[in-house]
Amino acid sequence: MVQMMKDRLQAHPVPIVIPPIGAEEQFSGVIDLNKMRAIYWDDASQGMSFSYAPIPDALQAQAAEWRENMVAAAAEASETLMDRYLEQGDLSEDEVIAGLRQRTLAGEIQPMLCGSAFKNKGVQRMLDAVIELMPSPLNVPPVAGINERGEHDERHADDDEPFSALAFKLMSDPYVGQLTFVRVYSGVLRKGDSVWNAVKGRKERIGTYRADAG
Repeated sequence: MVQMMKDRLQAHPVPIVIPPIGAEEQFSGVIDLNKMRAIYWDDASQGMSFSYAPIPDALQAQAAEWRENMVAAAAEASETLMDRYLEQGDLSEDEVIAGLRQRTLAGEIQPMLCGSAFKNKGVQRMLDAVIELMPSPLNVPPVAGINERGEHDERHADDDEPFSALAFKLMSDPYVGQLTFVRVYSGVLRKGDSVWNAVKGRKERIGTYRADAG
């Protein structure tokens, strides 16, 4: 899979979680290469409950090989990390994250994880990786667009800025009607606010809203 991504996508994937512990119906966990621990999910909780355990003996060698690949990739982020890696032969968990984050933000590598959407196995580790390795709103340039007056404008990731958001998904719910999923780029959204719908060219009032998990 890793080689296929390199060949077909011209990408530089760096696995930070590897499978499999079990397959198909028996799929139960993955290996976190930074912690060098296995993660197991509880089927009954639909993936909400998980625990760490030692890596199975049969997968120790494979995990060690992939961890070496990950640590080497992190070490290339700076001379400081490379010197420490060459001196000690390893990096701490925090150093690995710092190195991978730096190279991810620079577009040099793509962190690679695995899991299963069925029963949410691996979802939590992926979300942790988003927080650890991907840019926060403060790391990216302001969002540019056209305001309601037809003028070019931009919004910074700041609560004090005027509200702006992207509606990226619509869904019909049999109990509450149409739901709109949005990503907020600036400002604050409150129940009862009126916001400008650039697609429909009119203002719309915000009703009940919630933050979804998963």
